[in-house]
Amino acid sequence: MNENIFFKNEGPYFLSEFFNNLKINKKIKIFDIKPLKTASINDLSFYDSIRYKDSVLETKARFCLTTEKLKTHLPKKCTPIIVQNVLFELCKILKKFYPNADIDFPDNSLNSIRKKDYKKVKFANNVLIGKKCKIGENTTIGSNTVIEQNVLIGKNCTIGNNVTIKNSLIGNNVVIQDGCRIGLKGFGFIPIKNKNLKFPHIGKVLINDNVEIAANCTIDRGSVDDTVIGKNTYLDNQVHIAHNVKIGDNCMIAGQVGFAGSTVIGNNVSIGGQAGISGHLKIGNNVKIGGGSGVLKDVPDNSIIMGYPALSFKEFIKGIKK
Repeated sequence: MNENIFFKNEGPYFLSEFFNNLKINKKIKIFDIKPLKTASINDLSFYDSIRYKDSVLETKARFCLTTEKLKTHLPKKCTPIIVQNVLFELCKILKKFYPNADIDFPDNSLNSIRKKDYKKVKFANNVLIGKKCKIGENTTIGSNTVIEQNVLIGKNCTIGNNVTIKNSLIGNNVVIQDGCRIGLKGFGFIPIKNKNLKFPHIGKVLINDNVEIAANCTIDRGSVDDTVIGKNTYLDNQVHIAHNVKIGDNCMIAGQVGFAGSTVIGNNVSIGGQAGISGHLKIGNNVKIGGGSGVLKDVPDNSIIMGYPALSFKEFIKGIKK
């Protein structure tokens, strides 16, 4: 599932093309850029936060961008490449490997559907489909919907009107209601002096079976990793999911909830309306988050929290009574 089918990889490149001051074999090639957990011996990875210490121990990457402070966490088989700003250096390398991933260019392969290509799919009016799309039988696509190249949609799905889907793999029995935007580039910039450097987003959106996404939701594709929605999860209207977010199975997310990038949500999580979840957090299984809450730190399994900043429900009630 980690193979990139949406963005062309212009590599491999010699590692010395990016870091000519390193004492390494000039013939070593790097074939791709991948997160710590999915990187192979031929990939370059990156480690910029102590939060990902566990992933460092699992990595198979031979080389890793990191800082002087964090390099001691790397396994011996992984050679650190020390830089001042990991994300800035990563951004420059990604632009070389994937030069068209920092702007969402229009899909020039879009055409009106040819029913002979999708004999068991129902289409409403003015649907546009890109090349090499696959759509399962008994799926219905609403009017004015755009499905861009290489998108995969499973069986028995219902896609509403005015929906845009790109850079996504969608399972079976999925419902996507009107106005959703799925798979577009996320909010990623590196501020440098008077310019914001666009960070390429080469990941996908993976939506598992039996998910329902209500009207006007936005789900960004991953930056280097993927954005994932687990099976049997329900998103209410106007939910925003940023790049690399992973939501578990059987979750219930009420309207206008927002998730910042790279946060991981466990299974059986319930979140009330207009809550905000900060980035790079881990929210455990069976957690309940009250409406309007602001979650700023990790939440252990089976917690009930509420407020801004979010506290345990007991602490929140005590604060109200004072």
